[in-house]
Amino acid sequence: MNVTVEVAGEDTHELTVADDATYADLLGPLDLSPHEVSVLVEDRTVPTDQPVEADRVRVVRLIKGG
Repeated sequence: MNVTVEVAGEDTHELTVADDATYADLLGPLDLSPHEVSVLVEDRTVPTDQPVEADRVRVVRLIKGG
């Protein structure tokens, strides 16, 4: 399956993943952790353990404060 992954404010990546891939599987090749981002499909947050069902995904980095 081919998926376009847009990292908000950064780059857009074209990835090929297995048919049973999860949204978390899209993050590994981008050196991102599910703990530091939100994954959105059609502007709605999706769980990273859910199987990929969309061909276009947006990833937004979470901001931490301290």
